[in-house]
Amino acid sequence: MAELLFWPALFAYGEAAVAYAGEARRPGAFGRPAIWGVRLGWLAQTALLVVQAARADGFPWSSWGGALNLFAWLVVSAYLIWGCRPRFGLLGLAVMPVAAVLLGLAYAGGGIAGSGDHPGALLALHVVFMLAGFAVLTLAAGLAGFYLWQDRSLKRREARILRLRVPPLESLERLTGRTVAVSLAVLTAGIVFGLVRFATEGGTFDAAMGITLVAWALYSGAVAARLHGRRLARASLIGFAVVLVVLPITHFAS
Repeated sequence: MAELLFWPALFAYGEAAVAYAGEARRPGAFGRPAIWGVRLGWLAQTALLVVQAARADGFPWSSWGGALNLFAWLVVSAYLIWGCRPRFGLLGLAVMPVAAVLLGLAYAGGGIAGSGDHPGALLALHVVFMLAGFAVLTLAAGLAGFYLWQDRSLKRREARILRLRVPPLESLERLTGRTVAVSLAVLTAGIVFGLVRFATEGGTFDAAMGITLVAWALYSGAVAARLHGRRLARASLIGFAVVLVVLPITHFAS
């Protein structure tokens, strides 16, 4: 049953990614198929997660593949907050290929079977909040990339930017800042749950924890320094690169 729900979700995410690419080339031609691909894929993956939760004897997303599965769903869920608005539709060009790749990697890593161990409430809360925080940071990185692309297009006076329905740079900057702030709050909660578990149940401080704190410090510094414009966008992308590249390496090395 779980695998039967996986393939429609993957197909819908892939269709949305291709449709958004077509929308960038021909504005107005592929917007509706793109957003419906996102919605249908999200519904299929939501059903997949429900089936996993009902069948698993334990926490079904404790494995690497299972965590990627949940992470992909959280990324798409975060995108749907703004992605349904036409002016933010092209953000899907950055988000949906990532979601499709994450879901495919989850399948390759055995994350669709839904089997899991019994990590305890604190570890489960730590995992969920950390994944949610990283999912929101993924959206912030997409907004930052969208901002830099639009800023560059306007400076070059590219004609196609006038044909696209895109939000003003000020709106993108404001949303990027707010999204980073929300992600920091969620990440902080995840870190607190992890530290409480570390203090009560014991454990060792590993590289993944250190990298997580480095990423948190980078984003906190950007917020504290009140960065704006291109500086905020670049800081968001740098912080996301730390999360995206280093954490998988520390996982396989552990």
